[in-house]
Amino acid sequence: MIDHVGFAVSDYERAKAFYAKALAPLGYVLIMEVAAEGNPSGAPAAGFGINGKPDFWIGGEGKIDKPLHIAIACNNRAAVDGFHQAALAAGARDNGGPGLRPHYHPNYYAAFVFDHDGHNIEAVCHAPA
Repeated sequence: MIDHVGFAVSDYERAKAFYAKALAPLGYVLIMEVAAEGNPSGAPAAGFGINGKPDFWIGGEGKIDKPLHIAIACNNRAAVDGFHQAALAAGARDNGGPGLRPHYHPNYYAAFVFDHDGHNIEAVCHAPA
């Protein structure tokens, strides 16, 4: 089981504002920040999560070698829809609107967006409608 994930962003403040808006429909909030001076990377970091546990981290290192893909599990399809709508409103590029992806399995309901750095962020619900 993965405890948390973190990745670099090119514009820390822009990314922090983006993720605060895009992840809100999933119940994620900004839980903590680490100042550049307190971080071994020498860059600020922001941790988002649910119930006080930051498990989704961004870091202001500014260097993006290769965009990545992260999927966030949702309890229902409405959360997937809300994520997609909020992410687009916050400046994401669409990479696949909410809908079934039966090539994965019959109940795979997901939406995909690219953030400002090209990271492919997915919200997915595995439960039946």
